[in-house]
Amino acid sequence: MIMNSKLKVGVIGLGAWGCNVARCLYENPDCDLVACSDVSESRRALAERNWNTQTAVSLDEMLANFPEIRAIVISTPAVTHFSLAKQALLAGKDVFVEKPFTLKVSHAEELLALAESLGRILMVGHLLEYHPAVNRIREIVQSGELGETYYIYTQRVNLGRIRGDENALWSFAPHDISQILYILGEEPIDVSARGQSFIQNGIEDVVFLSLFFQNRRMAHIHISWLDPHKMRSTTVVGSRKMLVFDDAATTEKLRIYDSGAQTPATCSYGEAIQVRFGDIQIPHLASTEPLKLEFQHFIDCVNHRTTPRSDARDGLRVVRILEAAQKSLEHDGVPISLEHGTVRTAPSKTAVLNRQWTPQLPVFPVAATAVAQA
Repeated sequence: MIMNSKLKVGVIGLGAWGCNVARCLYENPDCDLVACSDVSESRRALAERNWNTQTAVSLDEMLANFPEIRAIVISTPAVTHFSLAKQALLAGKDVFVEKPFTLKVSHAEELLALAESLGRILMVGHLLEYHPAVNRIREIVQSGELGETYYIYTQRVNLGRIRGDENALWSFAPHDISQILYILGEEPIDVSARGQSFIQNGIEDVVFLSLFFQNRRMAHIHISWLDPHKMRSTTVVGSRKMLVFDDAATTEKLRIYDSGAQTPATCSYGEAIQVRFGDIQIPHLASTEPLKLEFQHFIDCVNHRTTPRSDARDGLRVVRILEAAQKSLEHDGVPISLEHGTVRTAPSKTAVLNRQWTPQLPVFPVAATAVAQA
């Protein structure tokens, strides 16, 4: 089914990011921003003034007063995502939920099952999957241009945007986890994380998160809202080439380095590893705002009834990693297996290289699949 009229949308949540969301939807020619909701009277007034839209205090009021709305976009605090998304789905609406999808694996599973049973579109706001640079990186990695992918590391740090309802892991890491899974096209087999709460007791300000994949691939994520730098960077190291994506740069966001290190085919004792420093390539990238690309994709999926790139299954994958990372944080960085929900025993170096060690008995069972009740 293809709808010819503009998609009528309602936005829930008008915080700093919610205002960006509403603006992008208002500016989209395929969308009719019917109403916005927020508990703040001043934010509702801003929406009425800036985007010529009607407003509501709650999702209940929006659903009651604007039945013509076909899709609900949720950009509220993460703790409310599950209940609001469930309510909107049960009301027969297609739903977009900002990251993190939910704060529990069981909640993500329930929303996935509910959306599938009702035939509704459910999309998660994994913004970097729509970034022109990230899509170019995915193409480069998947084509084999870098050779074998060795490891990826990202930095998402800043001074500010300090949250009180979620730690830096849940606030920032969904961006980088979803990006890494999208680029590699695979999921990790274990995860470990260590962090510290310096400003608010029990809410980590800085986290170092490590993902381990098959074939010895690794990813490392550094996230913090207590850092002197503002950095949004991704580095991918391959056997033939390397690349760096600097999203904070105003120009030349992506650079490909024709550089690497290689052991000679026949290497005698003391012979040096061959290190190559080649040219730097700066690919041309589209300048379209990623958030606009993301919402155009959502609108197209709703109109054509197609599965979003960052669908509920993608959201569930990320939440499963976040939940395992949180368990690791709470147990001083112990690795958590995503295959069995277990703690790994300390392996030997040979076992690490061959991925052959045996995990301990389960201590963190993986959540059972929830059955959605309509």
